[in-house]
Order: sequence, then structure tokens, then C-alpha cells
Amino acid sequence: MKTGEFNSLVLGSRLVRQYRSTVLSFSSYHSYIFTFPHLPYKIKERGGGDLKQDIVFWQLVQHFVVKREYRILHISPDQMEVWLEGLNHKKAPIIRLYRHDLDWSTWLQRDIEEASHHVLNFKNQLRKRSLKALNIYVSSYPPVDDWEFRIKEPFVNNKAEIHSVVIHEGNIPSGMDEISNLTGDEVRIEEDIVMDDMGLYHLKQSVLNASSQRVNMEKSIFQHGKPFFTYLFIILHLVMFYLLETNGGSQNPETLMQYGAKYNPAILEGEWWRFFTPIVLHIGFLHLLLNTMALFYLGSAVERIYGNARFLLIYLFAGFAGSLASFVFTSSLSAGASGAIFGCFGALLFVGITYPKLFFRTMGANILVLIGINLAIGFTIPGIDNAGHIGGLIGGFLASAIVHLPKHKKPLPRIFGLGAAVALTYFLLVQGYNSDNPNLILNQAETLIQQEEYKEARGLLSQLEDRENEFPEILFYLSFINIQDGRIEDARVQLEKLTDMAPQLHEAHFNLALVYLELDEIEKASISINKALELNSTEENYLQLQSEINQQLPVE
Repeated sequence: MKTGEFNSLVLGSRLVRQYRSTVLSFSSYHSYIFTFPHLPYKIKERGGGDLKQDIVFWQLVQHFVVKREYRILHISPDQMEVWLEGLNHKKAPIIRLYRHDLDWSTWLQRDIEEASHHVLNFKNQLRKRSLKALNIYVSSYPPVDDWEFRIKEPFVNNKAEIHSVVIHEGNIPSGMDEISNLTGDEVRIEEDIVMDDMGLYHLKQSVLNASSQRVNMEKSIFQHGKPFFTYLFIILHLVMFYLLETNGGSQNPETLMQYGAKYNPAILEGEWWRFFTPIVLHIGFLHLLLNTMALFYLGSAVERIYGNARFLLIYLFAGFAGSLASFVFTSSLSAGASGAIFGCFGALLFVGITYPKLFFRTMGANILVLIGINLAIGFTIPGIDNAGHIGGLIGGFLASAIVHLPKHKKPLPRIFGLGAAVALTYFLLVQGYNSDNPNLILNQAETLIQQEEYKEARGLLSQLEDRENEFPEILFYLSFINIQDGRIEDARVQLEKLTDMAPQLHEAHFNLALVYLELDEIEKASISINKALELNSTEENYLQLQSEINQQLPVE
């Protein structure tokens, strides 16, 4: 939604690229993720001790992958080294398990240093300031020389911190306790389990198949549709912008009202379709460009996740909710797809509620940052309809709960979403049509002023005179009425106060210049009209008044 010359929907180029790659191709989020083929069965000749530690090793992998939902980043060809990632596990987001029979502690030290370089690479790729890792060695026996001092303290390499644990036949219970302490999760294995080579093979395959199925499931979440309606709305944006520009201009209020912008007096007179038509209208080329770019990235992502029909319902309800919130909380003429696009943010937040671990491992942080940035811009830059943005965000979230993600059959979220959406819509409609609503009073006063019924308009505005700081429009309308009634000094006081409160309102500076000119204060009139032109340099009336004032300025 836009009411002035600015639009708050910003997508930083780096975040856009990263976000889009995350949603469209889940496995590409971490460039270091490796896929693994179906591993052939191969029986190795080994002694009883080797087999026992192999079983310990794969039970540990099974615990982290199956029970704790760590993700396999890399598995070596000999299946003896596995790197795991679980960014939602704060104490040990990276785990390396290495099945290797240790000999000398100097080798252990070199390997820890080499592993720390991999952890540092992960830290850089994840763009994290610091990263912890747990490095677990499973050996048939400990090194032959003194080795405990080498793992007593974590090894730190440029804020990449790696804790190492050595598990051998003589310390399995204490080793599990140490791992439990470092991960914050109780880790236990069946130390006395009886298993042959075939049993070990099936243990490996069960772990790898569980990991593969989870990855495929996560990928499938982002592949439920192609962005048909996203592209259709982009085409509608362009077509409607062309019609606006060729029929009076996209920044012309009369043209915008004619083509369906959100205009409260018209809605109050029964033109309910104005809750939907602003979605495809834009004010100026920059507004069109930013919203269309945002829709291309966000809309296509949401449509792929939810599918075509669900996306259409989410987008339209979010746009309606944004227009409705704007109707209740702002009296200005407004248009734009921003409310519906914020609904796409809401839809992605619902993904986060449904799949919190997947959400925060992939797009979660970026989405939250983008929402925060855009809302902050909306609250700090004049001319942005933030009520429409927040309404769209909430509407998109509730609509997503109603339709839910594909293949989800649970009725409770749908019931909650439907109930909340109906309650919110009812509440906003009641507020919007409430006779005590300040925005409704302002809209009625504006209509009366247009009909030149100034006395009635003044009577309405007098109800809000103690709320001038909250609604600066009151001063603008009263000053206009006073100018029409010949109360120039009263209008001057009101406009001077208004330009201090809302210095970005170029119409107020223009009217103040007219008042100064009427009072024969030419220099002040010149300052005011120049300020109006700084804010809006294309208005023909402003240029004409500036020329008239310049002609009356004293010649030095």
C-alpha cells in the first residue's frame, strides 16, 4: 500500500538471491551439502574389537541423524567419516564423527587442526560470527602415548571452536557422558548389542535411508506448484499501470479514484470492490518496480510451496485484509500490491510455524529481517500505508492457516485460521463503519468540503480538534475551510502549525504560500512555495504560483 512517493517493500539483493535459492532448491542453501548414492553392501574382514567399535560409531550416527534430526553434510567413500549439521542445536550445530584407530597423539593433534579448517569454512559459508563443532573419534584403543591434554581444551581457529572426544573400548560409558554434556542431550548406545557384518550393514542403510527420506521430504515442501498466478498478477500490474499512465497519470488522484484505488468516502457509499482493486494499481514507476520485483521473488516462492489455488486465496485475502486495515486506520487515498505481498511474508511465517526447524535452517532469519526492515521503513518514512502492510501480513498468515500446506489434513489450524479471519474481518468492518471512528469523520468532512458544505464540515472536524497531533489532516481541512470563509489569520496559524508537525506535506506548504501572498508577506510566500516544489517539483500549480511570487519579490 502506498499513499505518497515512497514504498517500503525492500528486498536486499544479496538476501533476495540467497532467499530465492533456498526456497526454489532446498539443497542449494548450504553449498557444502553432498548427496550420497545408495551404498553397496560390502563385508569387510575385521577383528571382533573393530566390529564392536564400528557398531558404536554407527549407533552414534543413528542417534544424531534419526533421533536428533541432524542433517548429513558429507560422508566419506569408505563410510568412516561423517559430517552432520543441526543449526537448531545451539551447543553442537556441527558434529564430525570419525571411525579411525588412533596410534600417536601427534596424529590426533594434526587431524584436529585439519578438522578446524573445515569448521571455519562452514562458519564462513553460513555467514556466522562464530561456530562450535563437536569432533568425535571412535577408536578400538587410545593413542599409545600421552594424549588427554590435547583434547582437554577446545581448539579455536578464528572463532571456529572445536571440542574433541575420543571413544575407545575402555571408556564408552564415560565417553557417552562427555558427549551428552557437550551436546546438552543424553546420548546412550547399546554397548553389548550382538551384531554381525550383515547387521552392521542394515544399521548403516537404515540411517542413510532415514536421512535421504528426510531430505526428499523437505525438498518436496518447496515443489507443490509453478508460479502461474504470480506471473498473471505481474502482467496485471503492468497492464493497469499502462492504463493509468495513458489516462491521466498513475500519480493523478482523480485517475486513481477512477480505476479503483482505496478511497474511503467511495467505500462508505457502497463501492466494496475497492477493497480488492488497489492490489493491481501503483503510484509511480518506482512503486511499480519495487512491488513487482518483490512479487516475483516472494510470490513465486509462496506459490511453489502452497500450490496455485492456495496461493490465489492467500494473495487475494491478504490484499483484502490490507485494504480493510488501511480503510480503518488511514483516511488517505492509497493503492498498491504491498498488502498482498506482505501476505506472502505471512504465508512464509506459517511455514515457520509448521516446520520450525526447516524454516530457521533455511529462510527463517532472512524472512524475519526483511519483515522488520520493511515495517521499520513504513513507520519512519512518510507516505507509506503501514496499516495496509500489517493488515496484509496478518491476513496472509490467517489465510495460510485456513488452506494449510498441501498434504496436511489436521483440521485444528484450519478452524483456528477461519475463526480468526472471520473475527478480524468483522472487527475491522465494525470499526470502519463506526460513526465515532476518526477516519470516518475525516472522510465525511472531506466529502462535505468537496460539496462546499463548509459549515457542516467544520462541525464534524470540531469533534477532533483535541487530536490534531494524531491526525494532522484536521488542521489541513480546517485551514482550507477558514480560507474559504475569509479567516486568513486563522488559516495561517493552522498551516504554520501543520508544516511544523508534517513538514513533508507539500500541499500544506502550497496553501501557506497562498495565505502569505494574500497577507502580502511575499518573502515568506517565496520560502513556502519553494519548499512545496522541493517536495513535489512536477505540480503545475506550484510552478505558476512560484512565478507569480517571484515577480512580486523586491529587487535588491
